[in-house]
Amino acid sequence: MQLTYSKTHSEENEKDEPRCHGNGFENLGSVFQELGFCMMEVGLCLARICDKAIGGNELEQSLLESLAAKGRLIHYHSQLDAILIQELDNSKRKNKKGVKIKNNIKPLEGSCLNSVACDDVVRSDLWQQWHYDYGIFTVLTAPLFLSPSYSESSTIQDSCGCVEWPSPTGHTNLQIYDPNKKKVVMVRAPPESFIVQVGESADIISKGKLRSTLHSVYRPFKFENLSRETFVVFLQPAWTKTFSISDYPLGKSAFDGVDGQCLAVDDEFDDEEQQSGQDNNQMSLEIQKIVPPLSSRLKDGMTFADFSRETTKQYYGGNGLQSNR
Repeated sequence: MQLTYSKTHSEENEKDEPRCHGNGFENLGSVFQELGFCMMEVGLCLARICDKAIGGNELEQSLLESLAAKGRLIHYHSQLDAILIQELDNSKRKNKKGVKIKNNIKPLEGSCLNSVACDDVVRSDLWQQWHYDYGIFTVLTAPLFLSPSYSESSTIQDSCGCVEWPSPTGHTNLQIYDPNKKKVVMVRAPPESFIVQVGESADIISKGKLRSTLHSVYRPFKFENLSRETFVVFLQPAWTKTFSISDYPLGKSAFDGVDGQCLAVDDEFDDEEQQSGQDNNQMSLEIQKIVPPLSSRLKDGMTFADFSRETTKQYYGGNGLQSNR
């Protein structure tokens, strides 16, 4: 959904709040639109605060000049979903080719469903593989976890055959990589709160004063039937925004986008998440293989459209580091 800045204060938004009736889906688009406008306001306020701290007003102005943001409702499949999708895919290929395909189905990881390579070494227990967002800010709702309603340990029954679960790990399952400590930290957030991630465009515009966040989404493998839902608004510059890197410290490592001072994170892992220092060092090396460095994607005078295109290509293109081989 495209969300326009001019509508965030429009008369339309001063009407009665849209409400869900019946099965809850009749006015879903309007409800998410209202939520999206609220999240855009959060981004604008944060940009204003950051501009005041670093000087100028380029972050807020860059957001307003883009005229619109992108809202996206993201569903991370459960392991059961992944198996069913793979079976359906195999069935389609069988019918298309007229050749019987050996049914050698094994549980797929969520990361395989996000057009990335599944590597046993590079944390295959991910819903979303390691990456940087390339916009200015990404505003996310605290996640919702759902399980089929036949689960005996269900809590809140909803109208679509699923039940809402508290976080099985006690955190959001969003994790960030701290390059200074060479370790992963999990992000905690209270229910009904927003999480804001800094993207690479904010890093570039602020000349490195804001640091983009290397992150992924962890899937707890002990909960095979659990899915994860979140609503995300991507705030980015105008496609014609030109980047100048004359004063930007571009000669940094691929992991310099994460500042060691992290708020609202948790260093304590349960048994499932404990990793030795050697494992963390190995993870650092493996992540480096699948995350293209900013220096390879950004050139002086490049527009945001060009930067977006090159970034997507190097992550997910035919020869991309996370292409679906």
